[in-house]
Amino acid sequence: MRGKERKVIDDARDQPLDKRVRFSVRLLESASTYKDIVVRKKDGFTQILLSTRSTYNNTLNREVMNEVKSALEKAAVDDSKFVLLSAVGSVFCCGLDFDNIVKHLKYNRKRATVKLVDTIKNFVNSFIEFKKPIIVSVNGPAIGLGASILPLCDVVWANEKAWFQTPYTRFGQSPDGCSTITFPKIMGRAAANEMLINGWKMNAQEACDKGLVSQVFWSETFTQEVMVRIQEITSCNSFVLENSKALVSYNMNVELKQANERECEVLKKIWASAQGMEYMLKYVQNKIDSF
Repeated sequence: MRGKERKVIDDARDQPLDKRVRFSVRLLESASTYKDIVVRKKDGFTQILLSTRSTYNNTLNREVMNEVKSALEKAAVDDSKFVLLSAVGSVFCCGLDFDNIVKHLKYNRKRATVKLVDTIKNFVNSFIEFKKPIIVSVNGPAIGLGASILPLCDVVWANEKAWFQTPYTRFGQSPDGCSTITFPKIMGRAAANEMLINGWKMNAQEACDKGLVSQVFWSETFTQEVMVRIQEITSCNSFVLENSKALVSYNMNVELKQANERECEVLKKIWASAQGMEYMLKYVQNKIDSF
């Protein structure tokens, strides 16, 4: 969904007048606040869609990550029972925007590195700290940070044509998104190393078999399958949903934040080094658009 204005869908037509007024105010806030994401306030949940104008293939720069973080913070305190994270187009998320990173690191590398890494750390922490369920609808390729954040969410549904890859070594960077701890726990150390070191390109069914994805649906009925299940979850009690998540993730947040901190410190060292910059420049200059 591209253009000068972002549309936000109003599903509150049948609400009482005072509730419709409050709902309309939130819609206006969403339309005026975000440039690179779409926020739809639904009846019972918030939908956040990656629909980036400033990046290509829904990649993540500082602005996009800050907008997602802001949307999660607002959904955390409003009447949403959960968040549905999805994307516009045929690509879910291609991870970090390396073109943008290289551009910033060319000037005052040390200062730019600190800003970029802090943004990534805060972005990842916003998923770790979110107390309500996060449900992800993966419509297409999920690469790098776009794939590594998935275990930080609670339910992940994938289109059968989606695929998942974390080829960090090809990017000239180290793993992020807490993947150094979540991937081995989910899929075992051997498969995690295939993903994080060898850059294994995993199809949707393989991702489901390995535990990265909850369910896979046919492309033709993907949206319908997702929305049927979303409506079922919407009918649940918000207190039960939030506390069920708390029980499942009990004692995990500290470990995840520590992993995020370690990963970001390594990223900081790599990006601040001449060798790290050289690898990223090489990747950006030689990459071939495969979409």
